[in-house]
Amino acid sequence: MSATIELLHFEYSHFNEKARWALDFKRVPHTRTSFLPGPHAPTIKRLTGETTVPVVRFGDEIVAGSARIIDELERRVPEPPLYPRDTADRTRALDIQRHFDDEVGPLVRRGLFAALLQTPGYLCWMFSRERNIIARAAYRTSFPVARVMMKRSMGISDQASIEEAYRGIEDALDFVAREAGTSDGQLVGDTFTVADLAAASLLGAAVMPPGSPIELPGPRPAEHTAWLERWARHPGAEWVRAQFRKHRPASAEGAAPPAPSLLQRSA
Repeated sequence: MSATIELLHFEYSHFNEKARWALDFKRVPHTRTSFLPGPHAPTIKRLTGETTVPVVRFGDEIVAGSARIIDELERRVPEPPLYPRDTADRTRALDIQRHFDDEVGPLVRRGLFAALLQTPGYLCWMFSRERNIIARAAYRTSFPVARVMMKRSMGISDQASIEEAYRGIEDALDFVAREAGTSDGQLVGDTFTVADLAAASLLGAAVMPPGSPIELPGPRPAEHTAWLERWARHPGAEWVRAQFRKHRPASAEGAAPPAPSLLQRSA
């Protein structure tokens, strides 16, 4: 039977944007439940045994992690495809996704939050601004503890750890500029694939294309502006902006349901 689909996510997170983009690219109707970082942990741990998001409920089935979510979507909704049909291209695209998931994404997160954690007032407001006044006050009170946990989990220990993140981001931007060839090029073949989705969404937090779902609310602090300026003129940053312009569709949250067979699990 077709499934009711719910995305459990952080609104401002590049790994969560990767899952949102995949759902929207395939025009999969779904609902979204946004969590506050920190207080989210007990609920997510009960569902998955871990504390990371994104998580998608396909009816009673729980799928955690952006790569596994995309894999499940490819089985349930094969069109439009994110996996290349050619075997060699598919292997290459999945290898690129794995590299960005395992290596680049964590470094982008570390570098970004090294900047944002210098302005805890903004960061706390950003996460909780759409909550009610009681929730906002409670989050502000608990945020010092969350801040310590965030620094530890992201590997923000000293300036050397931050410089390591900067080097990794620079290498990743060099990679997409070189492999795509032009801002309009793709990383594998001639069509948009999971490789482009992974690279653009995870580098999106370093580029923050204007008007994109990953853009942080303003007014933003000077520390964040300086972070964006580091990469703004890199050819790889223009590639990221082009991917968002060309291939990032509008949200499918709350869209009309598809034909009943569309979301069935493939045999």
